[in-house]
Amino acid sequence: MKFSTNQQDIQKSLNYCQGVIEKRSTLPILSNVLIDVSNSELTVTATDLDLIFIHKIKNIEVKEGGKTTTSSSIMYDIIRKISSGKKINFTLLDDSKLNLEAENSVFNLNCISASEFPLTDENFNENEFVINSKSLLKILSKCKFSISNDETRHYLSGIFLHIVKINDQNYLTAAATDSHRMSVSKVKLKESIEFEPIILPKKTIFQLCSLLDDYEGDVKISNIKSKIKFELNNSILISKLIDGKFPNYVQVIPKENKKKLEIDLKLFLNSVDRVASVSLDKKDGVKFKLTKNNLDLSVNNANSGDGKENIKVQFNDELDISFNSRYLIDIASQIEGDNIEIYLKDTGSPALIKDPTDFDSIYVVMPMKG
Repeated sequence: MKFSTNQQDIQKSLNYCQGVIEKRSTLPILSNVLIDVSNSELTVTATDLDLIFIHKIKNIEVKEGGKTTTSSSIMYDIIRKISSGKKINFTLLDDSKLNLEAENSVFNLNCISASEFPLTDENFNENEFVINSKSLLKILSKCKFSISNDETRHYLSGIFLHIVKINDQNYLTAAATDSHRMSVSKVKLKESIEFEPIILPKKTIFQLCSLLDDYEGDVKISNIKSKIKFELNNSILISKLIDGKFPNYVQVIPKENKKKLEIDLKLFLNSVDRVASVSLDKKDGVKFKLTKNNLDLSVNNANSGDGKENIKVQFNDELDISFNSRYLIDIASQIEGDNIEIYLKDTGSPALIKDPTDFDSIYVVMPMKG
């Protein structure tokens, strides 16, 4: 195997691989990336057995095809320290050594045979559909912060992706909850599709979002029973799915919240953030004391002190309620318009939060006691 490639191309590819490979893997081969060269194309593959990432780099100079595996983190560390845009020459000296040359540097990296690399080949031709990359990124981004970190309820540690029909229109809908807060976001699909509801794992979501961030175009999605495949222009992500039943989240969406609170988004975000500064772990509730067109925010921490702030709002009632400040900041950070709308019922009931410019996304947050 002998080929040359551009520093930026392979750095980008290995950067994605870092997100897939487990830092402390028991199997040495899983710390490696598979490098496969043929037909003027370099294919880089990384896996943790639950997630497979495949990236193609086209139009490289190939003197001799072949494949091997070497440490992803070491190769990435070397390549990112080579000047941007430089040409890097790779030569497989024998089964156990890969030679890298760039500028004035020469490295010989240890290899493990490509035959030991675990690859599964499955037919994903069923249930295919295409979605715009930015639409998919949007619904994932608006839900991912609500994913649960509770290991005991594994079915909440991902995003529930499913089709919802509204007035003969099909929507790909994402929902996530940690039972204290919930996000739901949907995007209209051009046509009716066959798609079984799935729960996408957290690690897959973060990896997919970083790929979608850098990509404009269509994403082809196909799934079979326990796995899903996302195809972008030069990248493929194949992931196992979470086995479990996602709760009926529609039941949780408040229907009776008639008290509408409307606030300038920047003002709200900055005020909550400032007042919450007095609470070191952000676990203390931020208290809302609402009167007509007036909101008093306060946080009280026995160890560090208290903070208060007053802001003008649109509200026609009176209510006292407390929320986790981190949850409010997370939700407010996803809102794209100039205002945030919070629909309330009473002190102990969940609040419904909306973005007036995005009818396809809603958030629910439970109040805190006290």
